[in-house]
Parts: sequence; structure tokens; C-alpha cells
Amino acid sequence: MSVQDKSAFIAIVGRPNVGKSSILNRMLGQKIAIVSSKPQTTRTRIMGVLTEKETQLVFIDTPGIHKPRTELGKYMVRSVNESVSGVDACLMVTEACQDIRESELKLIEKFKAMDIPVILAINKIDMVKEKSDLMVQLARYGELFDFTAIVPVSAQNGSGIHELKDELKKLAMEGGHLFDEDTLTDQPERVLAGEMIREKMLRLLDKEIPHGTAVVVERMKTRDNGITDIDATIYCERDTHKRIIIGKQGSMLKKIGTYARQDMENFFDGKINLQLWVKVKEDWRNKQGLLRSFGYDKSDFDN
Repeated sequence: MSVQDKSAFIAIVGRPNVGKSSILNRMLGQKIAIVSSKPQTTRTRIMGVLTEKETQLVFIDTPGIHKPRTELGKYMVRSVNESVSGVDACLMVTEACQDIRESELKLIEKFKAMDIPVILAINKIDMVKEKSDLMVQLARYGELFDFTAIVPVSAQNGSGIHELKDELKKLAMEGGHLFDEDTLTDQPERVLAGEMIREKMLRLLDKEIPHGTAVVVERMKTRDNGITDIDATIYCERDTHKRIIIGKQGSMLKKIGTYARQDMENFFDGKINLQLWVKVKEDWRNKQGLLRSFGYDKSDFDN
């Protein structure tokens, strides 16, 4: 271990759909967190590791802060609270030229109580028409909290990402690296594969249907010839949703599978044979037993 090696645990927080996962993917140069225009895309804490020379930043991408309506929602909110506890710093993400929301004000109050460095990233600056509006927003946030830095960025085109990484690196402390240099994430391959399938549903299906789905990878095994067989089940809450997910003569399920397989082959760097099934589990988002069987931590439902 080099004396100069430095690291920091950083929680990425903010309300839904402001681009937290997109910023994480952009900083890592690889997609590990799923991205969608629909809110509450991220359900669990996904950890990404960025190692550049002597500095290693360990990011925890969290679900968006929202008022929970289901047991799954409660799990997501608790996931955020646990992620913020015990980290070295926070990266708060908000959206350019948008009003400050109540959930963001509550988050800032939490920062004040925690007394840790917080960097604010104002995302989607590529959508800004009047620069003066952005300057007003910068000033308002600066009045609310003493951010270590406020960095305007665009996860879409990469603008400001280099500057954001530089600011985050300043927060790293000596003490060695926590992971090997080639580590990208702590997520098991099965979880990543399932998230890639869920992302395609979020992009291809309408409104509430994707949020009523869960993906469980039942089998993932690589043959001697290098082809990886992945069997996954998509669980939904209603028969009508099942029919929509499958589509006419299986057309939608085939499209979901094709796009997911392409992502998997790029990420895992090999040929993938993906098989998908769709099953109905009514009201699974409110059933703790099913939530646990789908991979959500039991301890998050005990309080």
C-alpha cells in the first residue's frame, strides 16, 4: 500500500429523476446503475468504484427521496437514510432551473446535523435556456447550506463531470484503497443482469407497469464455449400487466430480451443466451416475504 493512496465513501442523494445514476455512470465511464426517464428507477444501493491513480472514490447510488406508499417504498427510503449514515461525504444532485423541493430542504437539514462535507451537482445544464436562471439557483442553494462546492454538470453530454470528479477527489483521505484497482462495483453479476432487464421495461412500458415489476435471475452459468446462459423471471402484479409485458405474440418480451441481452454482452464481454419468463404475484410490493425472496434485505422491513 502506498502512503499516498487515498479513498472516500460518497453517498449520491437527491429526489427522483434528477440524474443521480446517470452522473454515476458518466463518472465511472461504464453503466452499472440503470437509467430511465421515470422516477424512482433505482431501488437499492448500488455501489460504484472509481480508481484514478492514487485516489479511489467509492460511490453509493441511492433511490430517490420520496414519500413511501408501499413496503417497497419504505425499503427504498430506509436505504437512503442508511447510505447517508457513515459515509465520508455526500454528493447531492438536483436539477437545473427547478424550484427547491421540500424533500431537498429536509436533506439539507440532515446535512447540517451530520456535519460532513457535501458537494452539490446541478444536473441537466444542457437544458438551460437562460444562464441567469442558473446563477439565481446557484445563489439560492449557497444561502441554504455551506456546500463544499457547487458544480453545474450535464450527465447527458459530460459537461462539468471532470470538474465534479476533481472536487470529489479533494475529499479523499489517506489510508489506502478499499478495493482492487479494477473493481467497478460490488453488485453480484446476477443483480446487474436483473437490473438491465428492469431498465428495458422502464424504457419500453408505460406508466405504472414497470414499477409493479421485479426481476429475479434464476440461473446464470457460463458454458465451456464461453456462452453464458441466463434464465430470469419477471414478476408483475396483475394478469393484465403480464399480457402487456409479453405483448402480441410475445413481441414486447422479445424486445425487452433483445435490448437487455445487448447490454449484458457489452458489460460482461461475451455471448449471452437470455431466456425470460413472466409470472404474476399480486401486490408483491407490500408482502415482506416476497420482497425478501426478490433480494431486498430482510432487516429493512423489521422496523
